[in-house]
Amino acid sequence: MTMKTFLALALSLLCAVPAASATKWPGGAKAAVVLTYDDALDSQLDNAVPALDAARFKATFFLSGLKVSAVPRWRAVGAEGHELANHTLFHPCPASKFSADPRYTSEAYTPASMLKEIEQQNVLLTALDGKPTHGFASPCGQTMAGGVDYLEALRAAKLVTYARGVYTSPDDLRADVGRIDPMHVPSRGFPEGVTGAQLIEFAKEEAAGGGMAVYLFHGVGGDYLQVSDAAHRELIAWLAAHRKEVWVTTLQGALDWAKAHPDPQQ
Repeated sequence: MTMKTFLALALSLLCAVPAASATKWPGGAKAAVVLTYDDALDSQLDNAVPALDAARFKATFFLSGLKVSAVPRWRAVGAEGHELANHTLFHPCPASKFSADPRYTSEAYTPASMLKEIEQQNVLLTALDGKPTHGFASPCGQTMAGGVDYLEALRAAKLVTYARGVYTSPDDLRADVGRIDPMHVPSRGFPEGVTGAQLIEFAKEEAAGGGMAVYLFHGVGGDYLQVSDAAHRELIAWLAAHRKEVWVTTLQGALDWAKAHPDPQQ
């Protein structure tokens, strides 16, 4: 083995080891687990919420395209202590990703019109949960409007308390949570067919590194981009059996805790 090969191998092994988080989680927990659900889907109300409530866990639901018939149920979800958060009114994504009304593709927006829509969704959310501020998740995990990134404009406007993005690299979730830019909070989605064991493994990885595992779900036992109800319940059961090791909370709750309990050595 040449010296160059040895150094490359050593570097790859070093990068594969999760960095310890400086955040000290409540009750001596090793990590925080945040369960987030996008798009205000019926399967979340029918399957995810009952499983969460049975385990006494609180989660974060990013609402978009809200149905009038579902308003009372989502209001009840918020009243139970789950976080209701902003996912825009019309979920604008690039036209190349989904077939949609041309008016509601991200290409048809400007940063100003995107911020206006986010502001209007905040009004709806406040009508549901009575809270003056809300977090945000970018539709399709992208932050372009008419070819221009709107995230810094959103930060300056102070319309949201954080912006959740998507998981792109293991390194995204290895940083100290207290140092995460609240406008660039990473999360991890999973393909259809994911098993309960695979969902649990993500929580175990973060517990080993002391970080924060942010799950991104859509359908739960129904709708689209779905995880099966059985796999989801298996994850919930594992989290319930390991309450001392992992703290399950809302995304706003985890970020607030990390901000209020910084590492004194930093």
